[in-house]
Amino acid sequence: WPLNMFVTPELKPFFGGTYFPRHEAFGRLGLMELLPRVHDAWNAHRAELTASGDRVITALAGLAAPDTGSVNRRRLFDAAFAYYSAAYDSAQGGFGSAPKFPTPANLSLLLRLALRDPRHGARMIAMVEGQLDAMRRGGIHDHVGGGFHRYSTDARWLVPHFEKMLYDQAQIATAYLDAYQVTGRAQYASTARDVLGYVDHDLSDAAGGFDAAEDADSEGEEGRFYLWTPAEIEAALPGDQAALFEYAYGVAAAGNVEGGRTVLSEVHAPGEVASRFRLTPQETARRLEQARAMLFAERSHRPRPRRDDKVVTAWNGLMISAFARGARVLDRPAYAARAARAAEFVWTHLRDPSTGALRRRWRDGEAAGAGQLADYADYALGLVDLYEATLDPRWLARAAQVVDAAIPRFLDAKDGGLFESPADDPAVAVRLKEEFDGAEVAGSSVAAYDLVLLGRLLDRGPWLARAGTLLDQYARRLATGPAAMPWMLMAMDLEQSVPRHVVVAGDPGRPCTRSMIRAFDGRFLPHDLVLLAAPGGDALARLAPFAAPLRPIGGHATAYVCVNYACRLPTTDERVFARALDEGRAPPAAPAAR
Repeated sequence: WPLNMFVTPELKPFFGGTYFPRHEAFGRLGLMELLPRVHDAWNAHRAELTASGDRVITALAGLAAPDTGSVNRRRLFDAAFAYYSAAYDSAQGGFGSAPKFPTPANLSLLLRLALRDPRHGARMIAMVEGQLDAMRRGGIHDHVGGGFHRYSTDARWLVPHFEKMLYDQAQIATAYLDAYQVTGRAQYASTARDVLGYVDHDLSDAAGGFDAAEDADSEGEEGRFYLWTPAEIEAALPGDQAALFEYAYGVAAAGNVEGGRTVLSEVHAPGEVASRFRLTPQETARRLEQARAMLFAERSHRPRPRRDDKVVTAWNGLMISAFARGARVLDRPAYAARAARAAEFVWTHLRDPSTGALRRRWRDGEAAGAGQLADYADYALGLVDLYEATLDPRWLARAAQVVDAAIPRFLDAKDGGLFESPADDPAVAVRLKEEFDGAEVAGSSVAAYDLVLLGRLLDRGPWLARAGTLLDQYARRLATGPAAMPWMLMAMDLEQSVPRHVVVAGDPGRPCTRSMIRAFDGRFLPHDLVLLAAPGGDALARLAPFAAPLRPIGGHATAYVCVNYACRLPTTDERVFARALDEGRAPPAAPAAR
């Protein structure tokens, strides 16, 4: 939400609120009326306001103090499942009631916890599918142009707030990719492609990064760009195709929002549409796809919502991760190329090569704002995923450099843990530690995950120790609200899993090597890490010395599965390799596909 805060010259806050319109309206104080009141209060009561600011700063500083006591982390997983199970909306999908936010980290966590909990795993997967299916069918999904809106104003995922955020697209695409790997349902792969296609088409900056968002409004009306009437559908499509589309997506004269317009949602499943119009499923799918393409072309002539074209480092890191994951899961090298272009952009335009410091955002050739913890953590995550998608050690080396640069900037040397803002940021009056994974994931959560991930991948003991301290601190805080930080729980889940590295030794250009890599990429193995030991791979040997002695056998691609850094007998047989990957890692049986 927006935050509008009045502060003293010393940056101490004394009055604020969320959204203020320009002028007073509907009982809400307007900014133009508020400003003279604040001015008068400051002149008349400056001492009292300054004292109020001091109290706020003291209270905020107390939030960063560490909790004491010990917590069994494994019990946090059980408590999180109990929370999600109780909050799940079995009728409409998702958790809680209106408004409903996607919060995809909840779904990614549940899919990981399903691996460790055979008693409740099927239930966890069913909850994930229930939300993803409802979102995919609902009005929160842009069925014509792709991508997802920010949240649903109702419990049915029907009428959204129409803003589109880059960080939502990244996390939603990743959740659908995870679910596709777990369930094998083609709809999830299709939806992930839909989201990535939207971002590539509409949120890509010409310089190489990803833009931040698209506004909700156009022509002075929220959602106008996305709404349809029967007359508009029938003017854009042939008669029989218009009737089919209107039936499938619930377009009627009354509409489902004010003004007789319709937010498109999948009111009738493809099978129902095929039966109603006496078509084969294949022909139904073809006609609907063709209709969506025609409406996309027609919609392109409308005034488009304003695009927020700043490039935010953290959000780009999440999007790099999503494209890289899409490249692996869907076997789409073009996605890896797009991720690499964005990663190079951030490295070149948002990083100081002399210090390693990141900037927060870039726009029109200008990088500005001190990088926050989330910028370092999310970018490092994206670089690791990009390494796994390309197996180019350059990205792994850069991820390590980003983490090395982050630790001294954000470390709480007194109490441990990581602050959200850097020590040298003059615009911050008090440094805080985030305790909530909302629409944007807390930097501390992703940083903890990075430290475990890279600490294992590169055998960095100090990073693993740092992660342990961080996880201990947050475990104590999460004891009273375990679902508040799903990404932090994913970091705990990773840290408590047995370290397993998969090293494929071979020439990356040979089909046998690529086939081995594909066997890994096609599986949901969130706790496992893959490395490519290519001939002459000195760069990887410097990063991960334990992998240096691993070589191909007899000129064939050879797989080594290493548990706790002890490698089992190597194999050149893909079937043996596949069995080793599946050993003890298969999720519980998912419900029947719907």
